[in-house]
Amino acid sequence: MMLEKFALRGLLAGVAMSALLAAPAFAVTPADTLVEGFAIDDIISMDPGEAFELSTAEVTGNTYDLLVRLDLSDTSKVKGDLAESWTVSDDGLTYTFKLKPGMKFASGNPITAADVAYSFERAIKLDKSPAFIINQFGISGDNVTEKAKAVDDTTFQFVVDKAYAPSFVLNCLSATVASVVDSKLVKEHVAAVTPSADYKWDNDFGNAWLKTGYAGSGPYKLREWRANEAVVLERNDNYNGEKAKLARVIYRNMKESSAQRLALEAGDIDVARNLEPNDLDAVAKNADLTTTSAPKGTVYYISLNQKNPNLAKPEVRQAFKYLVDYDAMASTILKGIGEIHQSFLPKGDLGAVDENPFKLDVAKAKELLAKAGLADGFKVTMDVRTGQPTTGMAESIQQTLGQAGIKLEIIPGDGKQTLTKYRARNHDIYIGNWGQDYFDPNSNAQTFASNPDNSDAAKIKTLAWRNAWDIPDLTKETEAALLEKDSAKRGDMYKDLQQKILDTSPFVIIHQQLEVAGLRKNLKDFKLGPSFDTNFVWTVSK
Repeated sequence: MMLEKFALRGLLAGVAMSALLAAPAFAVTPADTLVEGFAIDDIISMDPGEAFELSTAEVTGNTYDLLVRLDLSDTSKVKGDLAESWTVSDDGLTYTFKLKPGMKFASGNPITAADVAYSFERAIKLDKSPAFIINQFGISGDNVTEKAKAVDDTTFQFVVDKAYAPSFVLNCLSATVASVVDSKLVKEHVAAVTPSADYKWDNDFGNAWLKTGYAGSGPYKLREWRANEAVVLERNDNYNGEKAKLARVIYRNMKESSAQRLALEAGDIDVARNLEPNDLDAVAKNADLTTTSAPKGTVYYISLNQKNPNLAKPEVRQAFKYLVDYDAMASTILKGIGEIHQSFLPKGDLGAVDENPFKLDVAKAKELLAKAGLADGFKVTMDVRTGQPTTGMAESIQQTLGQAGIKLEIIPGDGKQTLTKYRARNHDIYIGNWGQDYFDPNSNAQTFASNPDNSDAAKIKTLAWRNAWDIPDLTKETEAALLEKDSAKRGDMYKDLQQKILDTSPFVIIHQQLEVAGLRKNLKDFKLGPSFDTNFVWTVSK
C-alpha cells in the first residue's frame, strides 16, 4: 500500500519508498530524492490562503510563486519572482506590477494578472489567519476586487490606503498569503456555500480542495500530504526559473531528536531538522555528517506586567535585565539552537541592532532594587509553557533572581493555559517567544513598541498591551516608521526604537532562535534561510 502511494509514477525505479516512510531499514536514500526528517505534525492545511504554520510555510515557499520574494543576498530588499518590474505612484498609494512573459502553472495553464488578482481576492474573502497581512493596507472583502485587480493580462495593480514605506508593502507581499494560485484550476474545485452573517460569499474559493490539493507554479509541486506521516514534493517541469536539481523531496514526520539523529547516521534520511543540543553535538562529531544553522526571525523574552506595582517601577524593569545569566544559558540549554540577542528586531531585519549591553550583574540589580524601595526583594510568579528551552530558561532566571532577593514561583502549564492567561493580562511575568509574521521590521516593532489603546477593552492587543505598558510616544514613532519611504532613514528610526526598548521596556529579550540541521556530507547547496518560508530546496543536489 505504501509503495503504491509513493511510487511517483514509477520514477523511483524499483526503490522501496515504503522503507523511507516506515521504520529505519534503508541504507541509502535514492540519488534523485532528498529525504528530510522533520516534525511536520503542525500542518493543518496546504492552502496558502489559510496555512500559517511553520512546516507549511516551508512547503509553500518551495511550491508556490509570489509577485516578489525576499532577496536572500540582502534581506533588506525583495526581488522579482513572477513580477519582472514594478512602480509606485507619486502619491505612494498604487503599486503596479508587470509580470514576466510566457509563464505557466504546473498544470500548464498560463500565469496572468487575473490569477494574481484572484489569489488576493480569495485570501481576503476566506479571511483565514494570514489574511491580516493584506488587511492592514485597508483591503477588505468589500473592496478587494477594486484594490487588487488585473489591468491587463500582464499588469497587476495593488492600491493601499496610506503612503507606506514601499519596503513595508513589498515585504508583506513576499509573505506566503500572497502566493499566486492557478485560478482556472481552483475554480474547477470550488464548493458552494450558503452565505451567513459570518461568511457572506456563496462559495469556498476552493479552500476545501486546496487543503490537500495544489495549484501553484513553484520549483516543486505538491504530490501528496499524509497528515502526521509525510509530505512528498515532485519537480515541476513547467517552472519558470532554473529547474529543481532533484526529482523529489520527501519530508518524513519525525518528532524525536534522537530518532532523527539515528536515522541520519544510518542513512535513512539525508537531513535531520529538529536536533536538540546533545544530538547536534553527536552529529557534529560524526565524520560522515555535518551541521548547518541560520538565525530565524524569532526572539525569546520575558515580560513584566505593568499592572503589578512592583514590576511597574522603572528601576525594577532595569534590574531584571541584569538578573539573567545570558552566558550560562548560551553555553548550556541554548547551545547550538539560540544566540544571545537582546533587541526586539532579529538579525537580518532592516535596522536591526546587534548589541547586547546586559550581563548578569547581581550587585547592579540590587542597587536598582534599593532605589525602587525594594532592597529586601519581593515575591512574584512566572507563567511557563512546559518544555524546552523555556523551562530551563525559567529555572535559570529563578536562581539568579533569588540572588537579588526576588522569590520567583514558576507556574507551569501547557501552551493554551499560559497563553490564555497572558492574553488576558492576568500574569505577573511571562516567558515565551515571538516570531515574525512577515519579513519586515514592523512585524516586531508593532508588537513590542506600540500600544494604541491600553484599556482592557482594546481591539489592538500587542505585546506591549498584554503587559499594560502605556507608550503613546513610542506608538507614534512606530507608526511614523511605516510611512518613511527612505530605507536608510527608516532603518535609523527602528534603531532608535530598539534603543528605547532596551533602556525602558518591561521586556527582557534573551535570544534569537537558531534553526539547525544535521545532514549527510554528500548533499550540496543545502542551506537554511532567514525565515521559515525561505528554506529553499530546489538548489539542493547530491
